[in-house]
Amino acid sequence: MNPPTESGSGQSDRQPVGQAAQDSARLTHTLFRLFVIAVLGSFFVFQLDVGYVWLTALLTVAGIGLGIVVLVRAVKYKESRLVLYGAISGLVVSAVMLLVVLASTLFFNQIRDYQQCVRYALTQQATSECRTQLEKSLPTQLPTQLR
Repeated sequence: MNPPTESGSGQSDRQPVGQAAQDSARLTHTLFRLFVIAVLGSFFVFQLDVGYVWLTALLTVAGIGLGIVVLVRAVKYKESRLVLYGAISGLVVSAVMLLVVLASTLFFNQIRDYQQCVRYALTQQATSECRTQLEKSLPTQLPTQLR
C-alpha cells in the first residue's frame, strides 16, 4: 500500500507556481494592451496635425520601449503566438512611425504650410495646388551629375 500523502502540502507547492505563471501572463497581456494603445495612439495623433509631432514622438518611443519589453516577455515566458506576432508587427509599425516623425521634424514648416493649405481648400483643384506647392517647397533630388 502507498503511504497516505498530505494533499494540502502538494497543492500548496503547485499553486504558487501556477499563480506566478498566471500573474506573469496577466502582466504580459497588460503590457501588450498598453503597447497597442501607444502604437495606435501615435498613428492617430500624427493624423491630427503636425503641431502634435512631439506627442507622436513620445508615444512612438513609449511604443518601442513597451514593444521590446513585451517581445522579451513573450519569448522568455513562451506566451501565445498572437502576443509574439503582435509585438513584432507593432515594433515594425513603430519603426516606420519613427521614420515618419523624423521626416516630419526635418520638414516641419513645409508640412505645416501644406496642412493649413489643405484645411482651407474646398475643391479638388485647390487641394492639387496645395500638393504642388508642397512639392516645390521640398528640397529637390540630387543632381544627375552626382549619381
